[in-house]
Amino acid sequence: MHSSERGSGNLEMFGSLLRFYRERAGMTQDKLGGYVGYSKSQVAMVERGERPPKGRFVEIADEVLGAQGALLAAARKLKASRFPSWFEDYAELEAKATAIYMYANHVIPGLLQTEAYARATFDVYRPPLEDDEIESRVAARLDRQRVLEHKPAPFVGFVLEEHILKRPLGGEQSLKEQLGHLLDIGQRRNIEVQVMPTDRQIHAGLDGPMILLEADEPDRIAYVEGPSNGYFVSEQPDLGHMFARYGILRAQALNPEESAQLISEVAGRL
Repeated sequence: MHSSERGSGNLEMFGSLLRFYRERAGMTQDKLGGYVGYSKSQVAMVERGERPPKGRFVEIADEVLGAQGALLAAARKLKASRFPSWFEDYAELEAKATAIYMYANHVIPGLLQTEAYARATFDVYRPPLEDDEIESRVAARLDRQRVLEHKPAPFVGFVLEEHILKRPLGGEQSLKEQLGHLLDIGQRRNIEVQVMPTDRQIHAGLDGPMILLEADEPDRIAYVEGPSNGYFVSEQPDLGHMFARYGILRAQALNPEESAQLISEVAGRL
């Protein structure tokens, strides 16, 4: 296993440089925020590489911290990531995958989300996200879905817990639209959507959600996502165990036709 928290390169480097000059100047995040028009938490996000500096942030920070142009120079090389720093490594591998397998037990996966449903997942984020951060993340998530359109198209399989089909994120209309999208996308030849019924007495996925990727290089890798970070699994026997576990999950879940029927029934009750 190895961490994927290396992050979005230039953003994290800029954040580290900003923190160095701020601490050297003996200034708190809160006080720096007062100069640049950011909250303390927003300054902290910039320092962690999770948010790009905007407006006159860099110009003002360089001056009040006495960086003598160092922050300005670093900002010229800054390339903002579309994703949180801890997720970017995974997104790069996903974009090159020939097969993607996901087991989800708390929310419909991002690759399957409608715009309204995706926005709802960020609206309920705690601590709350700023409006511009929500819009940026929604755009990134929708753009990420282009992986499903690649030529040649990757095979993409999903096993979803039944209960997440009933959680009305964004309201019942948002959920109904989302379930309709699941039915539509599940008809594509390269996409398979299966539902794990809540009444199953056996279950191979009690360890939690997982994502498995197959690609040319590396040929196989797994990814496990937590609340605010994620990690890869690339070594045997753990990797083999996860692929085997997913295979058992597929066998325990409803088949795609039965799953579509269940999704349709849930949507019909909304």
